[in-house]
Amino acid sequence: MSNENKRVKPDCPLIGTDGNIFHLVGIAAKTLRRNGLSEEASEMSEKVFGSGSYDEALGIIGEYVNITSVDEPGEDRDMRMG
Repeated sequence: MSNENKRVKPDCPLIGTDGNIFHLVGIAAKTLRRNGLSEEASEMSEKVFGSGSYDEALGIIGEYVNITSVDEPGEDRDMRMG
């Protein structure tokens, strides 16, 4: 088992926010960039916008970040957003 296959997934507070897929991708991409994963942010965005459904898009986002609730304490909470 190599470390390359284990992707670091930062926590991302998406549950309880506007469910618009563009909004969700923006939050997830910002979270990835803040955690030094800019390449993954671009890759995730491309995959999401190429997906065929909302559910598929959410699944892709979940492959890159740990989807959490905005009510859960976490390092990525940005008080200016709420």
